[in-house]
Amino acid sequence: MHLFLDTANLDEIAEIANWGVLDGITTNPSLVSKEKKDFKKLVKDICKIVSGPVSAEVVAEDMEGMLTEGRDIATWAENVVVKVPLTPAGLGACSKLAKDNIKVNVTLCFSVNQALMAARAGAYFVSPFVGRLDDINEDGCALVEQIAEMFHIQSLETRVLAASIRTPMHVQRSALGGADACTMPYSVFKMLVKHPLTDSGMAKFLADWKQAKEVVAP
Repeated sequence: MHLFLDTANLDEIAEIANWGVLDGITTNPSLVSKEKKDFKKLVKDICKIVSGPVSAEVVAEDMEGMLTEGRDIATWAENVVVKVPLTPAGLGACSKLAKDNIKVNVTLCFSVNQALMAARAGAYFVSPFVGRLDDINEDGCALVEQIAEMFHIQSLETRVLAASIRTPMHVQRSALGGADACTMPYSVFKMLVKHPLTDSGMAKFLADWKQAKEVVAP
């Protein structure tokens, strides 16, 4: 499963990219607005740091507006993926963009049927929102698993990108459920590498090493 960072903050992206495990970036209008920077320049700067897929979202609500924005966004960098919502207009835009060989991430997916529609429209990614389903007492990770299974059964090439990730357990269950990629906030990404036994083990190793050096010191 590929690991994506859900942010538009260049410092966060640069830090995680240095770990050597960052496969891509997802952004949305809310994340971009927090940075208070020009959208186009920001996306280009992100693409200079990350060579994998970088999702940049349209804000138009009608199909023609989405197409105009999407075609423009697709020219910003070779690894840009145009992000559209899972609405009738979004599906129409996705279908036309896909025919132009533009990769599309269809976002705000909350059901297997919606995912099927996105795949049939030619989506490169479909993004089921795990955390938001959990918020209304539904199992978001179960949806990821169901979509992955359905795509396998139907031999659909659209990739499952688990989104709205709130906890490391969401990441684990998405990986076990067959997600192709998982996008998460900076805070959750950093939690993936943390474990108290790793910390205590490192502390013991260093303490033992220090003690050993003291014994052999002249």
